[in-house]
Amino acid sequence: MSKFFANLWLVLFVGLVVAAIVILLPDLGYRPPTGDLANGLLQWLHVFFGITWIGLLYYFNFVQTPVMPTVPAELKPGVSKYIAPKALFYFRWGAAFTVLTGLLLAWSYGELAEALTLRPSARLIGIGMWLALIMAFNVWVIIWPNQKKVLGIVPADDAAKAKAASAAGMASRLNTLLSIPMLLCMTNAH
Repeated sequence: MSKFFANLWLVLFVGLVVAAIVILLPDLGYRPPTGDLANGLLQWLHVFFGITWIGLLYYFNFVQTPVMPTVPAELKPGVSKYIAPKALFYFRWGAAFTVLTGLLLAWSYGELAEALTLRPSARLIGIGMWLALIMAFNVWVIIWPNQKKVLGIVPADDAAKAKAASAAGMASRLNTLLSIPMLLCMTNAH
């Protein structure tokens, strides 16, 4: 059993198989919101990617950032060279796929234009979408480029690294702030 749980990809595969069983067995009660299986799967993927993205955002803000100053200097490379780059990979791609699946969902509901233009019929989900788009912009345009400098993925002197850390940190905290009303809008719109 420990070999099974030591293999993340196998665990994810079995999780997908169990999810497929839930979908395919009619007595288990799976009913997509619109009655359309493809739309239901899209909504499920949107939530999956959103949990990945926001979960890592909260990890960075509630765990890694506050704890790093207390980590002994000789141990910090373990985080900056191994953990942070991998976490940032899933963080930025979680953001991208959350936005992509969200836009596809809004389109499938026939409310993409209404939401993006904040029309009354889709204003709440539209506010949530705009907050998420701002957050995704922060991930790809501010946080990731600056974190590459901080982590030494791209060359930068100490002053540039300090400036980059500050910029990435502020954008990450802004995303934490925006995530609270964004989640409120997203969970109450449908």
